[in-house]
Amino acid sequence: MRPALVLSLAGLAFLLGACSGHDLPRTPGLGDAERGRVVVGREACGSCHVIPGLQDADGAAGPPLDAFARRTVIAGVLPNRPEALVRWLRSPQAVVPGNAMPDMALTEQQAGDVAAYLETLR
Repeated sequence: MRPALVLSLAGLAFLLGACSGHDLPRTPGLGDAERGRVVVGREACGSCHVIPGLQDADGAAGPPLDAFARRTVIAGVLPNRPEALVRWLRSPQAVVPGNAMPDMALTEQQAGDVAAYLETLR
């Protein structure tokens, strides 16, 4: 191949890769993932969501949470970033009034821990 064509193709591949949401760096979770797993179990999140690796987490009222970290949006309106997830977890009714997710009265720390845990679900 001609050098100019090779360089053009390499540049195009780089630009296309940069546009992929999967290649964007993610901010680490705001809390402790293990504590978040405990909160998710204690708050019975699995009664509404399928959550891989948690016993009896087979609910069908909410979306399954497998591969949550690879999703681009939360509740169809927020970017899937830890800060937005904490906001959603703390007050989902304020974000999307009338949605099926109840306000769970999580503290900021608990919501950060749950966000860190959900970040591990790839």
